[in-house]
Amino acid sequence: MDMKVAYETLLGLAAEMVLDEALRKHRTEKIYEAIDDALAKGDAETFLRLTDELKTLQP
Repeated sequence: MDMKVAYETLLGLAAEMVLDEALRKHRTEKIYEAIDDALAKGDAETFLRLTDELKTLQP
């Protein structure tokens, strides 16, 4: 494999990893906000659904 192609491939993978992490972090923050809202409203069903979703995002 050409070194330039290998470098570009690695760069693309690194960019994808950064984007994936940013999206995961954003979604996690939104879930925490929704969990707080569910707790404030006493909505147990939403709370449980969101905490289950949050568990899937944890590394």
